[in-house]
Amino acid sequence: MPFDRRIKIAPSILSADFANFGAECRAVEAQGADWVHVDVMDGHFVPNITFGPATCSAIRPHIKGVMDVHLMIAPVDPYIEAFAQAGADIISAHLEAGPHIHRTLQAIRATGKKAGLALNPGTGTDAVAHLLDMVDLICVMTVNPGFGGQKFIHSQIEKVRQLRAMIGDRPVHIEIDGGITTETAPLMARAGADVLVAGSAVFKGGSVSAPEAYGANIRAIRLAAESALSGTLA
Repeated sequence: MPFDRRIKIAPSILSADFANFGAECRAVEAQGADWVHVDVMDGHFVPNITFGPATCSAIRPHIKGVMDVHLMIAPVDPYIEAFAQAGADIISAHLEAGPHIHRTLQAIRATGKKAGLALNPGTGTDAVAHLLDMVDLICVMTVNPGFGGQKFIHSQIEKVRQLRAMIGDRPVHIEIDGGITTETAPLMARAGADVLVAGSAVFKGGSVSAPEAYGANIRAIRLAAESALSGTLA
């Protein structure tokens, strides 16, 4: 995974057809997705239950590129090895999920995987300062975690600006998870984000048998973000 700050679109399979995960992963990649984002929820840290390591293992052969696994679970540490063995390329844990996030990030890196740090909307940037050299990605939640399709929380734009300034020239991605559309993508790109997770905004209007809509949605989000960076949007 060579590092670059180009805009990357990461469709969340939380919005895909659960009965056709493999085909959905192949379809979004064929239609231009850069990464495939897997939202893991435990019904404890967040009020929903989604996928586990077995699902990640099952879809891994269908993903040619990056499988980006976002763990919205607590505790995290007992499950890191299982998700690493399931084929995750990036494993992100929430700062809020346990008392020893530095140890968690160490454990992720010890598996040979990229380490991500996820932040809830109510979490500030102060706690991140001493973790910047431990992470490959910071995932900023722009909705409260637990469900797809929520409205974007605009106060997180300033958080992303602060994080971008803190990161400096470190090779750390800023990922946005929640409420990404063609309207919000430019806001986050300008603030400094380079990975945009989108669920319903990618999968709306399409299906495994008619995936062209996925491609149109991905291109629209990418164009909106890249145009903002080139200064063609106000």
